[in-house]
Amino acid sequence: MAEFRAEYALAIAMVVALLAGIFTGYPVAFLLGGLGIAFAFIGDIPIPFLGTVGSRIFGGVIENWLMIAIPLFVFMGLMLERSGVAKRLLLTLQRLFGRTPGGLAISVAILGVVMAASTGIIGASVVMLGLLALPVMMKQGYRAEMACGVIAASGTLGILIPPSIMLVLMGSILQVSVGALFKAALMPGLLLGVLYIVYLLVIAWIKPDWAPLADPDAVDADTTPLPLALVRDLLGPVVLIVAVLGSIMAGIATPTEAAAIGAAGSLLLALAMRSLDWATLRSAVRETSRTSAMILFVVIGATCFSVVFKRLGGDYMIEEMITGTGLGPYGLLLLLMALIFVLGFFLEWIEISFVVLPLVAPVVELLDFGFGLSGQALLVWFAILVAINLQTSFLTPVRLRAVLPQGHHRGADQHWDHLSLDHPLRGAAAHRTGAVHRLPGAGVVAAGASITYMDGLVAFRLESAAAHQSSGFSQIPLVPG
Repeated sequence: MAEFRAEYALAIAMVVALLAGIFTGYPVAFLLGGLGIAFAFIGDIPIPFLGTVGSRIFGGVIENWLMIAIPLFVFMGLMLERSGVAKRLLLTLQRLFGRTPGGLAISVAILGVVMAASTGIIGASVVMLGLLALPVMMKQGYRAEMACGVIAASGTLGILIPPSIMLVLMGSILQVSVGALFKAALMPGLLLGVLYIVYLLVIAWIKPDWAPLADPDAVDADTTPLPLALVRDLLGPVVLIVAVLGSIMAGIATPTEAAAIGAAGSLLLALAMRSLDWATLRSAVRETSRTSAMILFVVIGATCFSVVFKRLGGDYMIEEMITGTGLGPYGLLLLLMALIFVLGFFLEWIEISFVVLPLVAPVVELLDFGFGLSGQALLVWFAILVAINLQTSFLTPVRLRAVLPQGHHRGADQHWDHLSLDHPLRGAAAHRTGAVHRLPGAGVVAAGASITYMDGLVAFRLESAAAHQSSGFSQIPLVPG
């Protein structure tokens, strides 16, 4: 054991330094890259070897055509949010399920599925649903656990339901077909959405006080006949989803080409809804650039970290640790899923994908689970398991704190003046003082004012729901960044 520790001391130190650095709030992209360079010198790695890091970055990241799909999918999602599709669809769904027990929660769950299949952005969906629906659910008498749970669960479906940005990057990391990942993730994602709706119906029937019926006077007074309103508000998103996913699954277009179709389609949809102007387009392009740059920097940092970590024997260390447990294939799989689930509390999916997956995938590829899968098919199956696992681990209440009505922050003063949001478990608050008690690196926002939300993937400005906790849907506007 002493020999094992001596051999892998630097690799273990890299992992410890990474975890410690994450809790300081230092930007992960620079943390990963900085640790890679620092431990390259500490480990006395030859300088010429560092040239392979640059080659890997340019050859495996910068020149990867699949990466072009990321800004296009991000742009599609941002344009759909700014076009007012979600707001109008939620109003129409509320009319449809207005007299159904738990109808508002069901409407939120359906909207979460539709937006997940349209955007592929996680934190954006959670905050958007919180701003649109949470104040109204609280006003309608919904139990806080019910309201927050359905928003968090529905909003995080974007990590799983295609076109998920995470699946695009997983395809590049594991060297498997993105189209195969999309096909494999579609049914589990939709099944989760259906199970959420069934659960809501059952809970609303067993505990009607948790999800009261809507007041007829509170339902949006749209005079458009309900069938026409459903067609009007569902047609655009459905056509866009079919065009993007259908072209990939039918083999007509590559993921990058389908992303371009989606970006163009979102522009046309915004134009059709008369919400496309220069300010909206400029805002969407700016936020797309920021998000894409953020992802690219994290990818570059993770590449540097991974190359040095493997040079120091980290990959062999992980392999020995996993295989040395004496567990069978399913025992090892359960161990890996538990590890990834816990990491999801602290890390964004992009760090997990680029640091953890390359280390454990070779081990998984050698396992025999007894159902005839091997090679790429086995990696696709494993990637979907990881995606479902992360979707569950991201159900973190901190993402909702900025949009919780006052008085619903469990165990805290209802008069919090400031809130910091950046990452699960990184939220902190200040109590009536000018000083903000927060972890470094977290973005500070003020209740009642426009806030900037950053979840490691997307940054955009939203109007705080705290000032609108008694308002209806139409009175909770999204403020473009």
